[in-house]
Amino acid sequence: MENDKAYAMEGDVYFSVESFPEYLSLSGRKFDQNQAGARVAFDTRKRNPADFALWKAAKEGEPFWDSPWGRGRPGWHIECSAMSAHYLGHLFDIHGGGKDLIFPHHENELAQSRAAYPESEVKCWMHNGFVNKDDKKMAKSDNNFFTIRDITALYHPLALRFFLMRTHYRSDVNHSDQALEIASDRVYYIFQTLYDCEEVLATYREEDVLDRCFMELLKAINSSLNDLKKLQQKIEQQKKKQQQQKKQQQKQQQLQKQPEHYIQALIALEIELKNKLSILGLMPSSSLAEVLKQLKDKALKRAGLTEEKLQEQIEQRNVARKNKQFEISDGIRKNLATKGIALMDEPSVFFTQG
Repeated sequence: MENDKAYAMEGDVYFSVESFPEYLSLSGRKFDQNQAGARVAFDTRKRNPADFALWKAAKEGEPFWDSPWGRGRPGWHIECSAMSAHYLGHLFDIHGGGKDLIFPHHENELAQSRAAYPESEVKCWMHNGFVNKDDKKMAKSDNNFFTIRDITALYHPLALRFFLMRTHYRSDVNHSDQALEIASDRVYYIFQTLYDCEEVLATYREEDVLDRCFMELLKAINSSLNDLKKLQQKIEQQKKKQQQQKKQQQKQQQLQKQPEHYIQALIALEIELKNKLSILGLMPSSSLAEVLKQLKDKALKRAGLTEEKLQEQIEQRNVARKNKQFEISDGIRKNLATKGIALMDEPSVFFTQG
C-alpha cells in the first residue's frame, strides 16, 4: 500500500492490477480472459474485476489476526510471497508448481511480490503436468487416488523416479501398473548391466591391464568421437556375449582370453552409465547388489510370492522341461509372466511385465 499498488475497502485490502503494468506477463493472458464472476459473484467494491485480495476481513467462525484494517486473515496468494521472501529472499532461481497454478495464483504472487519489493525476481518458473491414473484425473471420489508411499510399498523409489522422468515435466503423466512394471524392468536391467560390468572389471583391478586400457580409452575419446561410437557398438556386442555365458566358471575362463579392446569397452560402459545415472539422480547410494535385491524383493511382493515359492516353481519347470512336458513347462512360465516375472532359461530370472 505504501507503493500505491493496493487499496483498503471495508476491512479488506485489494491489489490493484492496473497499477502493475506487468500483470499477466507470466501467464500470457488478457484481461478479457479473466471472466470475473464466472465461478463467484463479482465484488462491485473492486476498482477492477481482476483485483485480488491481499487481506480479508474476518468472518464469523474464521481464524483472524489484528491488523491496521481490523481483524482478518491473509489472502490466498500472499502467503506464498511471504514464505518465499522469508526463507529464500527476494531473488531465487526456481519456482515450481502445478500448471493449474500459473493463473491466477502464481500470476498474483509475482505481481504482489514485485509491487512490494521491485528487486524481487524468479529466474525460472517451472510448472509441471499432472499425474493421471489410467488416463483419468486422480480423485478420491473416483477411488483412484494414491500417494508416493503407496507406490514405493510395491515399487523401488528409483523405478518410480525413472517412470516420472520418462515424461517431460510439463506434460501429464499417465500412471498405470504396466507402466511402472516397465520402468522397474528398465531400472533392473540398467543396474544389472552396471553390476556385471563392475564384476568383470574387478578381475583386472590388481593388474596394470585396467589402468593401461583406461588410458587408451581416454586417448580414443580425445582423438576422435568416431572411436567412441565404435566403442559403444562394441559395448552392445559384448553385453550380448556376456548374457550368453552359462556358468560363472565358464565366464571367468573366457574373460582371461578377452583382448584389451573388450576391457576398454567395459570401462567406457561403466563410466557412461555412472555419469548418466548421477546426472539424472538415479545413482543409488547403497551398493548395486543391495539395490538389485531390493528390486527383486519388490517384484516378489507384487507377485505375491516368496523366494522359496519362486524357486519351487522354477524347479518344477526345470523338471517338466527335462521330461519334455512342455505344456506344463509353458504353463508355469505363462503363469509367472502374468505376475510380472519372466523366466529366462539362461542365465537368470528377470522381473518384468509384458
